[in-house]
Amino acid sequence: MTLKKSLITPTRRTVLGGLAAAGAVSALPGFVPYAQAQSSAPIRIGFQVHRTGIGAAYGRWYDRTTTAAAKVINDAGGINGRMVEIIAEDDGTDPKRGAEVVEKFATQHNCDIAFGTLFSHVVIGSAPRAGELKLPYFVVSEGHHVASGMLNRYTLQPGITDVKSQVQAMAPFVANNLGKKITMIFPDFAFGHDHRDYFSAAVEAQGGKVVAKIAIPPTESSFTKYFPQIPRDTDVIYHVMVGPAVLTFVKEMGEFFGSSRPEIFGFIDSLEATDLATPGLEFLEGTYFWEGNPRYAQANQSDGDKFFRAAVGVDANGASVSDSKDVSTYAHMFGCWETLNVVKAGMEASGYQGRADAGKLIEAVEAMTTMPAGREHPQGDKLFNGKTHQVFGHQYITQVKGGKLELAHTTSIEDTLYPDEVDYTKQSF
Repeated sequence: MTLKKSLITPTRRTVLGGLAAAGAVSALPGFVPYAQAQSSAPIRIGFQVHRTGIGAAYGRWYDRTTTAAAKVINDAGGINGRMVEIIAEDDGTDPKRGAEVVEKFATQHNCDIAFGTLFSHVVIGSAPRAGELKLPYFVVSEGHHVASGMLNRYTLQPGITDVKSQVQAMAPFVANNLGKKITMIFPDFAFGHDHRDYFSAAVEAQGGKVVAKIAIPPTESSFTKYFPQIPRDTDVIYHVMVGPAVLTFVKEMGEFFGSSRPEIFGFIDSLEATDLATPGLEFLEGTYFWEGNPRYAQANQSDGDKFFRAAVGVDANGASVSDSKDVSTYAHMFGCWETLNVVKAGMEASGYQGRADAGKLIEAVEAMTTMPAGREHPQGDKLFNGKTHQVFGHQYITQVKGGKLELAHTTSIEDTLYPDEVDYTKQSF
């Protein structure tokens, strides 16, 4: 994929940023690199991980991916000649605990950055404290809270796209191929609200209409009572559920509709870490999913995806190579890998040596633009917006065929872009 020239103004700043993302800053003519860090102490990365709570399945694979990425970086010499050390703390997928973990990273563990948070309510609860502590906070969340401007200059999302860009790119496919009258089923917290708001607007722009919005508490364990709320004239059910009860949700939806179901389009969040061969999921045959990164290795698998799967220990079906029943959260966990590579590029471009250089690190990342697909970015090409601290990339629509997810459509990066809502670069450190 070739990025349109109109997306990038080729100034020295943007050229430097693009090369930094590709790890090639030193190739610039006349570029004088910063002196290598004098300290041999490791770069300490505070990993805010959902080991418990509703995000535990994601947290386990975010942990595995982060460990693999750190090993690859260290095997190649680390960052500025220093090894990377991952300091993990469980936040319980809880906003209050999340803020406490961030404080621990800054004041007890002497971490250089905080990293890794997925669930949006935890990001929203943690980011203000990171800003107060002047601790760079790299989240892998998908929520629109970063790009919306509700957070601060210390919070960045450079390794995974946000919900607003995802649904904007999905809506034309849903409305033009599956149907115009859509019922949405989503979790009742910030992540689900982003889907509710941004998909509704995006599908209406395609001449479609959301005929019902069904919000489900994140602690719910049974869902049959919600399905009668779906209007009879619904063409498409759009579902995006998360948490330990997702398998129950999908099975109960199948039992409710039987063979007379409407079209179904789901975000893979509803089946992350879940084996599609699980009894009760047969009714999903022919339905569609959004995937941030296709779980199953596709016919056109890239070298970057092959390298990433091997490093993390994931097979062609998206499961652990040591246990075929241990299915990964493949559509999201690449964000940890890519974010750590962005951190590495930013630290090297800025000559980062310690927390006193936090501003320099953030400015170096803000200067990035294009991030070429490859081993550092296995999900695909990306475009980073330094003003909004948000990355944009391809989105993938897959269809269940023969019990596997087969790629049906890949969006362009242009499909995901929207007008800036904030300019964090104007905020002081």
